[in-house]
Amino acid sequence: MEEIYINVEYDKSVDSTPSQNQTGLRSSERRFHGAVVLCLGLLSVFLLARLIGLAVLYHHSAADFSTINTNLTERLQASNNKLSSMSEERELLNASLIETTKELNRLQSLARQNKSCPAGWRMFLCSCYLLSNKSGLWTKGRQDCRNRGADLVVIDSAEEQVLGGSAA
Repeated sequence: MEEIYINVEYDKSVDSTPSQNQTGLRSSERRFHGAVVLCLGLLSVFLLARLIGLAVLYHHSAADFSTINTNLTERLQASNNKLSSMSEERELLNASLIETTKELNRLQSLARQNKSCPAGWRMFLCSCYLLSNKSGLWTKGRQDCRNRGADLVVIDSAEEQVLGGSAA
């Protein structure tokens, strides 16, 4: 086998000096790789700038959300306080309604009993009135009414006024 290799002459010109074609190819490859590296670098810088911008935006948004959250929490607390106050007021109104209903039932019960007044007294809205022709001091009139188990009245309606005078 040595014989085969001995006959072959080695051409130094092919191996030692690259041809013009190979040199041009390597140069364009270097330019292409440089352009790719440059594009990747610019893309990295753009992405980094965008990430920084998003971080700043997130920081401001978080602060805004915190302010909004605080404001909404305060409004919710105020609404809860108002609701509590309204619940207390509703309970008071309900108690008043219960008392008024009891009084109405009592008065209706008295009206159903056909309550009669003592002789000389007049009935008005389930109450008995004594009309007096006497005049005198208020204190003496009141004492006379109390002796009879009654009291002086304040007339505050036209219907009640028809009875006229002072009543016991």
